[in-house]
Amino acid sequence: MEKWDIYDINKQLTGRTMDRNDWNMKDGDYHLTVLGVIRRSDGRFLITRRVDTKAWAAGWWEVSGGAVMAGETSLQAVRREVFEETGIDVTGAKGGYQFSYRRDNPKEKDNYFVDIYRFDIDVTENDVKIQKEEASEFRFALPSEIKELADQGIFLHYDSIKQVFE
Repeated sequence: MEKWDIYDINKQLTGRTMDRNDWNMKDGDYHLTVLGVIRRSDGRFLITRRVDTKAWAAGWWEVSGGAVMAGETSLQAVRREVFEETGIDVTGAKGGYQFSYRRDNPKEKDNYFVDIYRFDIDVTENDVKIQKEEASEFRFALPSEIKELADQGIFLHYDSIKQVFE
C-alpha cells in the first residue's frame, strides 16, 4: 500500500503517515501534492487532458502532478510525476519551486498543500510520452489558451496556479 506523510498546518512533518487516498484526516492534518508546469522558450506550456474514465474531473485539462510519497521530498515527487505522466525528465531543466498553497476540506477530511514548480525546457511533441492511464492527449498551449479552457470550467487548479503561466 502506498503511504503518504502527514504534515501539520505549518507544513512540518508530523512523523505519521496515511494510506494513499484514505480520506479520514484529522483537523490540522495535511498531505502534500505537487504540480509540475513545463514551459518552452516559445511561451507555450505542456498540458494534458485527463482520461474520460477518471472518477473526478474526467476530460479536463491539467498540468502534471500528484501526491508526494512518504519519505520523498517535494522536488523528488514533482520530477517523478512529470516523468511518469509525460516522459520528460526535468532534472536538468531551469526553474524550480515557485510557490505553495493550502487547501482545507474538513467535510471531505482531505486537507493538503500543493507545491508548484515550473521548469523551462525546450521539448517537442516527439519528446512527450503521455501515460495512457492518466491522459488521453496533450498539447502545448499559450497562457491565453489555458485561460480559455479555465473560463470554460475544464482546467484543473487554474485559479490557484494562474500566476505560474505569466
